[in-house]
Amino acid sequence: MNKFLITSLVSLMLASSVNADTDGENNISNKNPGQVKDCFENINRATFKFNQVLDNVIFEPVAKAYRILPSPVRTGTGNALDNLSSLVTIPNNVLQGEFKKAGVNTGRFIVNTTIGVVGIFDVAEKIGFPEYEKEDYGQTLGVMGVGPGCYIVLPVLGPSTVRDTVGSFANVLGGDAWYNVTVANDTQHFSDFDYWASRAGTGIDFRAKNISSLDNLEKNSMDFYASIRSLYLQDRQKKIANSNDVTETQNDGDWEEIESQY
Repeated sequence: MNKFLITSLVSLMLASSVNADTDGENNISNKNPGQVKDCFENINRATFKFNQVLDNVIFEPVAKAYRILPSPVRTGTGNALDNLSSLVTIPNNVLQGEFKKAGVNTGRFIVNTTIGVVGIFDVAEKIGFPEYEKEDYGQTLGVMGVGPGCYIVLPVLGPSTVRDTVGSFANVLGGDAWYNVTVANDTQHFSDFDYWASRAGTGIDFRAKNISSLDNLEKNSMDFYASIRSLYLQDRQKKIANSNDVTETQNDGDWEEIESQY
């Protein structure tokens, strides 16, 4: 039943994105992120303001408290969360035909989960594994030629596009092994809390690493909403193209999983 509801929601979002394009073009087929249309700008701006209130009241204070923790604790937490994200990255490596990367990331996951104590220590990096790059189902859809569709701002979750939002539903439809063993299946070792705690932790970790850069961006922007939109879309374009250009935030691989921002 839940999967049926999710599938129906995805179909509705795709239809809305197509119909919202005022010039009659099928916006979901637009492959140029620089031309992504903000079809629901008024709603998006209202949601953006709502998210800013949540950020000011909840997420930023929590992120600042998190930064008080000793650096090794924060580093270990970030490493463990990155290790869990491998369970989404690896199948997307395969779907994109990047079999070598899939093998490398599988090896990284095994090494860090075992020797690295569930990923707290990035042993793989120390023994010569290449730098870890996250992948997700939104990126895979982009690689397959699916256009971004309309730009949207999700409550709590922040900036996205129709394509990226649809891609994120793959996680709850069997595409995320961590979700499968925590939420989807009742196991004696893991629970729903473990999954949602890791998701919240990812957002807090990202927010903590970008407090200064985002504060500066807001102070120096004439339109903070437009700046965040541009930053997000550029970041997604670079990831789909596998570009190594650096964006204005640290650890920007987490833009597709923002839990708390904007």
